[in-house]
Parts: sequence; structure tokens; C-alpha cells
Amino acid sequence: MTVCRDCCCGNALKHPSLDHDAQLERLGAALAPDHRVRRSQCLDVCAEANVMVVHPTPTARRQGATPVWFGLVLSPAIEQDLIAWVRAGGPGTADIPPMLDLSVIPAPGRS
Repeated sequence: MTVCRDCCCGNALKHPSLDHDAQLERLGAALAPDHRVRRSQCLDVCAEANVMVVHPTPTARRQGATPVWFGLVLSPAIEQDLIAWVRAGGPGTADIPPMLDLSVIPAPGRS
């Protein structure tokens, strides 16, 4: 999982009610050791801050799965849905739960 933490994402001025560092720590702790959570510079979808990208496993990628982008990840409920989906296999392996599907956004350059 890639978590944007640069321009608008991770910005306490834009989203003061969210502890951005704690969110990153929660995700890392919940997904370790099987999944890596990494911090990224701007992913160029600032209107959708807090942005996270879930990458398919290598096997799923070989079968055609692509990364899934999520925007406005600002609540514990969305975090928990993301964690559960990643643990279930993520892109190309597990269906996105309906509530989590509401947070899916197009990747930059795609519509």
C-alpha cells in the first residue's frame, strides 16, 4: 500500500481532525508483516486527499490486476475496511466491499 503524505495528503491544515502519522502507523502495524505500507510524495490527486493506493500481489498482477486508488481516507471505518480488504487479498483477488467501493477514485491520467 502506498500512502500519500506530501502536498495535501497528510496536511494537518487541510484535515486537522486526522492524526496523519498515527494513521500511517496503524496501517503499518495492522498489515505487517505480510504487507508493506510506504509513504509517498504527492500522488497528484490533491482534491481527494488523503489518498492511498493498494497494489495487487505479484501473482494477481501477472493475472492482470491493477492498483486500486482510494481517496478521502479520513475515518477509522474506511481504514478498517481497507485493512480487511488487503488482508483478504486486495486487487484481483478479493472483491471490494460495497462501502469501501465508495472511496475508489480514478488514478491520475485515467477516467
